[in-house]
Amino acid sequence: MHARTSRARTKVTMEDAGGSTARRQPSLSVNASRAPSGDWPPADEGPVSPTGRLMDGFYIVVSMGLGVPLNFPVLRAGIETQLARHPRFHSIQVTKDGKPPRWVHASALNLDDHITTPLLDGAAVASDPDKAVEDYVASLSTAPMDRSRPLWELHFLNYPTTEAASTVVIRVHHSLGDGMSLLTLLMASTRSAADPSRLPAMPAQPARSGSIYARPRPPWSAGTLAFITWAWWYVVLAWHTVVDVALFVATIMFVRDPQTLFKPADGGGGELPRRKRFVHRSLSLDDVKFLKHAMNCTVNDVIVGVTSAALSRYYFRKSGDTNTKIICLRSILLVNMRPTSGLQEYVNMMESGKSNDMTRRNQLGYIILPFQIAVHKDPLEYIRKAKKIVDRKKSSLEVMFTHMLAEVIIKTLGVKAAGVIFHRMISHTTISFSNMIGPAEQVEFYGHPVVSIAPSVYGPPEALTVHYQSYSNTIKVILAVDEAHFPDHGQLLDDFTESLRIIKDEASRL
Repeated sequence: MHARTSRARTKVTMEDAGGSTARRQPSLSVNASRAPSGDWPPADEGPVSPTGRLMDGFYIVVSMGLGVPLNFPVLRAGIETQLARHPRFHSIQVTKDGKPPRWVHASALNLDDHITTPLLDGAAVASDPDKAVEDYVASLSTAPMDRSRPLWELHFLNYPTTEAASTVVIRVHHSLGDGMSLLTLLMASTRSAADPSRLPAMPAQPARSGSIYARPRPPWSAGTLAFITWAWWYVVLAWHTVVDVALFVATIMFVRDPQTLFKPADGGGGELPRRKRFVHRSLSLDDVKFLKHAMNCTVNDVIVGVTSAALSRYYFRKSGDTNTKIICLRSILLVNMRPTSGLQEYVNMMESGKSNDMTRRNQLGYIILPFQIAVHKDPLEYIRKAKKIVDRKKSSLEVMFTHMLAEVIIKTLGVKAAGVIFHRMISHTTISFSNMIGPAEQVEFYGHPVVSIAPSVYGPPEALTVHYQSYSNTIKVILAVDEAHFPDHGQLLDDFTESLRIIKDEASRL
């Protein structure tokens, strides 16, 4: 069930943890030391953003399960005429004369350098196809990328699993964009399954509320109390911002999470690269929305509460800890600071080969989001506590100040010093966390119906990264785990499924 690798590719056999082998191009890494042939100014596309330079060791991996076997000529033609035309997919990072790296347009793009068709071990596939594909994707977390080429790859796995008939894996260096911009680019390469002539329908962006957003001054006729209330919101906003930024700086310097079974003894700072395994489970988006309405909260509140419940369930079962006091673990939540761009804007970029700087740069802020590890007699308490925590974070400008602080550190102290500080901040917390919104309907990827979308990331030193991705009527929880630290990652996934079920059942009794 495999196709021959492209004729231009060097055939290299690589063993992975599951006993599978794959034909791959030579190992791929980041930052070219020399510019390509030709003059620098005409090819120069501008500097790599400070956040992009800070993300030098971070990679985004997206697994898309398809409903039919791969049609290689159709996929390749679609990628060549659309996805590969995006300007950033033609650019490499170049350092010249010791100056900060800049994006330079590569002289030519050989698509065969970016497409891999692996040949997995037949016995491993026959024994457990899901694990064979999972093992291959895990092997990418220790494979470098070639610094002389644009930093993206597609891996075509024409092997049926329990969820899909085939799988396409996209690996992209984080400097090419943040997760939201890259996912939007990927969705701009898809079409509605119901009507392939149009782009997929995306859910409306959630309404923004809270003190972080502008509050109009009340009219003079509203009275003194209205003005006092209006002014008080800004006092609270300023106070919460000062507290959050101070805690952020203290986390970099000395405040660290307690040592628990979610955190390696070395804080994730041991031998690198640490192999990550990407596992996922589909949850019902209808169940999440039911809880949203039943608890009068947001989808974010629900998934934060479910995550807290799942981590608590896993912790107390595995540790055997009978002391049920609340343990506070913190996550780093990366927030996209760019204005939201529509799918059509990305389509126009791919058709024209030109893009504006706002749609391609990493512009991220950081929020330290607490999770409570606790035993609650009432399962709904996890949602209530989560709502309280998220509402508190909405009344703060933490994300804006941390974004500015990161850029100032990079510009004044340099990338190496900023990298040490960034690594220290992450190693002093426990997990990374994110939630992204996907298409509201089924889509096709160059004629192939998409049954699942599972984005994740590797590079951060934490042993556990939690992502949520909505798609049609499902919301998928994706875990990137240090496989040496979480050999029972399947049980952890089960805890997410069971936690959602228990909380929903309790809400149904209301």
